[in-house]
Amino acid sequence: MPSPISFLSDFGHDDEFVGVVHGVIARIAPDVKVIDITHGIRRGDIHGGALALTRAVQFMPDGVFLAVVDPGVGTERRAIAARSPVGFFVGPDNGVLAPAVAMVGGADLIVSLEDERFRLPTPGATFHGRDVFGPAAAVLASNQADITDLGPALPPDSIQPLLVPLAEPAGNGGIKATALWVDTFGNIQFNIAAEDLERLELSTGDDVLMSHNVIEHRVRWGVSYGSVEEGEAVFHVDSHGQIALAVRGESAAETFDMGAGDSVVIGRPDGGNTIEIRAVG
Repeated sequence: MPSPISFLSDFGHDDEFVGVVHGVIARIAPDVKVIDITHGIRRGDIHGGALALTRAVQFMPDGVFLAVVDPGVGTERRAIAARSPVGFFVGPDNGVLAPAVAMVGGADLIVSLEDERFRLPTPGATFHGRDVFGPAAAVLASNQADITDLGPALPPDSIQPLLVPLAEPAGNGGIKATALWVDTFGNIQFNIAAEDLERLELSTGDDVLMSHNVIEHRVRWGVSYGSVEEGEAVFHVDSHGQIALAVRGESAAETFDMGAGDSVVIGRPDGGNTIEIRAVG
């Protein structure tokens, strides 16, 4: 039986790129179902693509995971397929695959996609989603080829890692956290979990002190958006188990002028800080 292909990219939908990859897969393996995870990753944002794939992989069916966020296309970066406990990961070896592969238990075999039989002939080298990754995903999903047919094996631990920032201790006993992701609603996911706030002796329902751009904000730690009134800010545990910042009915990213990669310091309101406090909500 064919396996589904779960497809993620930064192609967007203004050009024909997503449709063309679908078409290539359909011509090679017409019985294979393609599930679009997202094609709205910011152009060239390897970090954002990797995190989106990691968030999604645990909810997708076993099969083939095709991820194409590839600002290094046409360079010496490797094109790979990796075999894992939940199926195959196909894409550029630039870090976009690594966290999701680790999430599902790691890879026991990685190959370099070099066999010309499983590539589309093309005069250019700028659309590997169409010419290299799509065909490889199609033949793996339809069982027309084994992963070992696609190219030479690489060391199983050679996949390019993605460095995700870790939370760090900050002054006054606080935590320096980094914004990992901003969704389309403007909610901001951080690299901390509820346990990190609990280590500050904070509990759900408490106010949390957040310092960003030399201004401190008191923000309620709630259960959901409904824990605060319209227009008020709230920290909550999001659907992926991370602490996220939201503003009910509005965009937290716009309210706090914050984006992925920005750092904040999280602490207790009685932590002895002396800079200006501006209440939000």
